[in-house]
Amino acid sequence: MTKVKVTQIGSPIRRAPDQEATLVGLGLNKMHRSRVLEDTPSVRGMIAKVAHMLKVEAA
Repeated sequence: MTKVKVTQIGSPIRRAPDQEATLVGLGLNKMHRSRVLEDTPSVRGMIAKVAHMLKVEAA
């Protein structure tokens, strides 16, 4: 399974509560934190929802 590295580059302050919950679901809760996740359709959907707050790289 391929992996994807996501890094939070935007703050969830003044964002919709569901966007903040999506970041927590991805394992991100502070600026400049990174996680390596499996590249599944559900993870891709979560990334698409908060793409403006993330940097996505192949891992």
